[in-house]
Amino acid sequence: MRMHLLRASAISFVLAWSTISNLGAENQPLYLDANQSIETRVDDLLSRLTSEEKISPIHADSKFTTAAIPRLGIPRRWLDDGPHGVREDIGPDTWNPAGRTDDFSTAMPCGICLAATWNPELGFSEGKAIGQEARARGKDIMLGPGVNILRTPLCGRNFEYLGEDPFLASQMCVGYIRGEQSQDVSSCVKHFALNNQEFERGTINVEVDERALREIYLPAFKAAVQEAGVWCVMGAYNQLRGQHCCENDYLLNKILKDEWGFNGLVMSDWDGAHDTRECALNGLDLEMGTEKKYDDYYLAQPYLKLLNSGELPMAGLDEKVWRNLRVMLATHVLDAGRKPGSLNTAEHQTVARQVAEEGIVLLKNDGNTLPLDTGKLKTIAIIGENATRLHAHGGDSSGIKAFYEINPLDGIVKRAGGKVNVIYSEGYRKDGGADLAERSVAAAKSADVVIYIGGLNHDKGFDCEGADRKDMKLPYGQDELIQKIVAANPKTIVVLEGTMVEMDSWLDKVPAL
Repeated sequence: MRMHLLRASAISFVLAWSTISNLGAENQPLYLDANQSIETRVDDLLSRLTSEEKISPIHADSKFTTAAIPRLGIPRRWLDDGPHGVREDIGPDTWNPAGRTDDFSTAMPCGICLAATWNPELGFSEGKAIGQEARARGKDIMLGPGVNILRTPLCGRNFEYLGEDPFLASQMCVGYIRGEQSQDVSSCVKHFALNNQEFERGTINVEVDERALREIYLPAFKAAVQEAGVWCVMGAYNQLRGQHCCENDYLLNKILKDEWGFNGLVMSDWDGAHDTRECALNGLDLEMGTEKKYDDYYLAQPYLKLLNSGELPMAGLDEKVWRNLRVMLATHVLDAGRKPGSLNTAEHQTVARQVAEEGIVLLKNDGNTLPLDTGKLKTIAIIGENATRLHAHGGDSSGIKAFYEINPLDGIVKRAGGKVNVIYSEGYRKDGGADLAERSVAAAKSADVVIYIGGLNHDKGFDCEGADRKDMKLPYGQDELIQKIVAANPKTIVVLEGTMVEMDSWLDKVPAL
């Protein structure tokens, strides 16, 4: 009898708990039910928002966030640069670093290096690694990849992008986006479109014929939308045919949303929005970085005022909010079990190294100069500032606060230093130096082989956001320096870091490049 009563009690408890659970499920809002479709959840959540609340997801409340809606459990949303890893945190209302000690990340090779691997699987691996680190750092949207076509070799941001070939850029960005978004973080492909120079980027009006637009400048963006399923697109600074790209009806409404069927959100580049009506009507869904008080953003109180007066339709606001909410729910911001992420794991380090290894391009190797045989050498001279310069933190918005960075000199010493004598001479620097060249020539004469490590860096005016190069020459007198070094030691291997440069004054004189 006692066992029978215990069993009956157990059955009663299970039935009672089942009833409570079912009641809980019935009372649970649809937007919190992960078993529902994203569209159903978004529709339900949108219906619960007030007009004031609807405004908050469509404009920033700090440099890289949008506001939370505590009443409905919507958390603050965090965005971050960039295409090469998770940028260090900055202050909420300033571009100055926040001074944190927990905002390091793995520095991935630049976009043009990733493209040079010709390996879409590596694109997936890099995107996945960055996505995992973004989640570990609490980010929801990552501003990358950059897929603007390399139209001019002088563009300061060429190093960030995936090269000059539309098909290659398309293939590489698809893998990257799929990898990153597999980690419950949204990619944001940028900069849509025709942002192919930094000079006067905020004002220049690009005129392009339709065939060039479709065959050269749009394919990578189209692949990002239709093949990768990217959740965010960032508008460009420049104008297309007289209208700013962040509020361009043809680009954002007609091509991106209507023709390509994009159902994610379009955000402005920072300070890329210019007018409330244009933003409201021409396809912008999220305004970031405008140099105003946050409530004065074009899609903040000025927009709400026009909505409440009936001058702009509420349906337009609902669409913008719907797209923002859809990206939130696609990245599982309201769901239990969202992927926690990880930082600088052995896997991430391996990916970074593999991309670098496969992206390095051997342009010349006369007489099998490479690889070097340390068994036949006594002294190697390493010459060039880039042999010791750290690059990860440079380039402006794509800069990374790396856990560590192995410079070429350290790498060579570690690889060969136990077998041969390695000497170093700086050779050149930004502010010059009267005897730098002479000392490097002396070092070259004393060595069996020279490895010259030069090229560009991330200083403004070279491989860096915000300015274009003035020419394709190597900076700091490197062309003349290389000629002097080769004259002193014909067995000189040249290693160039950065994007394309002129080499005609010395190329035929060096055996390996």
